[in-house]
Amino acid sequence: MATTAKTSKPRKPAKAVKEQTVDHRSEAKAKFSRALEEAKAGAAELGAEARERAGIYREKAVARSGDWVEDARAYGEQAKVKAGELAVHGKTRASDALAGLGKLVADNAEIVDEKVGPKYGDYARSASRKMQETAAALEAKDFDELGEDARAFVRKSPGLAVGLAAVAGFMLARLFTGSRK
Repeated sequence: MATTAKTSKPRKPAKAVKEQTVDHRSEAKAKFSRALEEAKAGAAELGAEARERAGIYREKAVARSGDWVEDARAYGEQAKVKAGELAVHGKTRASDALAGLGKLVADNAEIVDEKVGPKYGDYARSASRKMQETAAALEAKDFDELGEDARAFVRKSPGLAVGLAAVAGFMLARLFTGSRK
């Protein structure tokens, strides 16, 4: 068997290896420092861009909120106008209904005279006149005056106001539950 000689690279002296390792470390540190500086610069740019975009969005939001406030005011005004129209319409209908009821009672006063007696017929005619006068007064007043009159009535006699409200509620409940049957 023939022996072959191994060929090997010449070995570097230990000092050269140590210097080469130190060179690699300093090169790695320099690269890491550059990468760190680039990252810091990128983060600063991103932060500046984020602040700029936030400012733009803030300005847009402020502008839109002003528009929303104006829209809300416009809708509020429209609602006030519509509520006023509905209140006037309701007042007119209530006045017409009260006048119609007064006329119906007056028309039936003669029947009351015949069936129950003239004294009760006079009560019916008196109630009819009062209903028609109330309907005319209701029609003549505007809605603000009616509201003030209602507040004054409640302040003057709160017990009667509560009693009337209870009776009206009972009558409305009977009216609506009776209409379902």
